Amino acid sequence: MQIIWHGHSCFQIISSLVKGEKIQIVIDPFDEKIGLKLPLLEADVLLITHNHYDHNNKKAVKGLPFLINEPGEYEIKETFIQGIPAFHDNFQGKERGGIIIFTIESEEIRICHLGDLGQRELTEEQLDKIGNVDILMTPIGGIYTISAKEAQKIISQIEPKILIPMHYSLPKLKIKLDELSKFLKIMGQKSIEPQNKLLIKKKDLPAEEMKIIVLKP
Repeated sequence: MQIIWHGHSCFQIISSLVKGEKIQIVIDPFDEKIGLKLPLLEADVLLITHNHYDHNNKKAVKGLPFLINEPGEYEIKETFIQGIPAFHDNFQGKERGGIIIFTIESEEIRICHLGDLGQRELTEEQLDKIGNVDILMTPIGGIYTISAKEAQKIISQIEPKILIPMHYSLPKLKIKLDELSKFLKIMGQKSIEPQNKLLIKKKDLPAEEMKIIVLKP
């Protein structure tokens, strides 16, 4: 499995299936008005966590992907996807509305993308649906989502094996967000060397202590 981060909350997941086939999933492609550039993207499945311009640029993704922008359970090409309702703020959606948390199961790896989560903690029902997570993608930039400190609490609720931070300040990003360094300090990490992409198989998952992976956009 390959996991590529294109900045903000946009990820591309390329997973190998039986008989040499692959599935490509794109999550939350953004409008380039935010100041970042998207590469040419093609997908079999497109996941949209909510309908804000920095997450819902469907036109940027080629290949007539199967669009999932509603809660529910889906199975496409041996890949299981679940959309779980959540809130963009800590006031039951009264400020910024709702979002969808997505879980993706492929190659015996379970991924969770928290979207623009604004809840300071997840409910028991949400945690039950999220289940045991191998790789968690969480916003950490505050202001429009959970802050670094709040993300730490959510992470402790989910207890993933690998954590990939997203939705934080980047050069050229026109949306004001907190820096990655603030989150790493809270998590007790001085710095982490960014990777171009994450290549992972089930056997490579950490057995005990959670690992934080920083990806280059």
